[in-house]
Amino acid sequence: MVENVIQPTGEKDAALDVFHFDDDRANFEQLAEDNGFHFWMCSQLMRLLGYESIAEAGKIKPVQRAITACNTLGIPIQENFDFQSDGDVKLTRFACYLVAMNADPKKPAVAAAQAYFATLAVQFSQYAQENEAMDRVLTREEITQQERSLSSVAKQAGVQNYAFFQNAGYRGMYNMNLNKLRERKGVPSNRSPLDFMGATESAANLLRIRLTEDKINVDNLQGQPALERTAANVGKEVRDLLKRTIGKTPESLPPAPDIRRVHRGLKDTSKGFKAIDAPKKKPNT
Repeated sequence: MVENVIQPTGEKDAALDVFHFDDDRANFEQLAEDNGFHFWMCSQLMRLLGYESIAEAGKIKPVQRAITACNTLGIPIQENFDFQSDGDVKLTRFACYLVAMNADPKKPAVAAAQAYFATLAVQFSQYAQENEAMDRVLTREEITQQERSLSSVAKQAGVQNYAFFQNAGYRGMYNMNLNKLRERKGVPSNRSPLDFMGATESAANLLRIRLTEDKINVDNLQGQPALERTAANVGKEVRDLLKRTIGKTPESLPPAPDIRRVHRGLKDTSKGFKAIDAPKKKPNT
């Protein structure tokens, strides 16, 4: 058991009080171990978060999403997730934070954990503890991958001017061209509006891009005009879906902080958590 454990104070106390095992009242900080560096066992963390029957903790969804987030941020996975031969994983504080933020918030223990980590993360960056931060990072990466796939499919189907094809999708979804959308959302001319979208709007655009590719493949579409019409029609369908489900058009959704700031905030949080658990220097005698 680690000796130099943070003793949370103030607002963190309430969250930590419920971030514990019901049977022995052992809380997150008390579960820290030390083997040259601070770590928590993933199986114990997941039990703490209200998950049961964790045979191979490293394979469950919150852990896999946490690893993806770590990779997306360019933070070394092996420095935060140390896989063991029995399927368990040694986690750094930052890895625990990522897992908790990707776990099911409907579980009371997860909600408590997220509140606890948020009060720590805010010390390093306001962007890291935003409710949508993790979803935005992961969805934006999915969009990047999906756009590459759509670009390849569109070019194979005869699209010569990808910018026109891309603009058609935005026009269908937002009822305006890409440049007008940038003006409306206050997005710099050299940046993608996708970098300034909240979680709901990002997810809607991911759906638009995926459905556009599926429609091209299923209908075996060919040629620039046909693909532009398809991109616009799919965009309009997603627009109508948003209006039916949340009663808002996509252009009316408020912009979110620059995704680059969110990335920097999470990286700063990683550094801050690492500093918290760094070995304490002994005073000179």
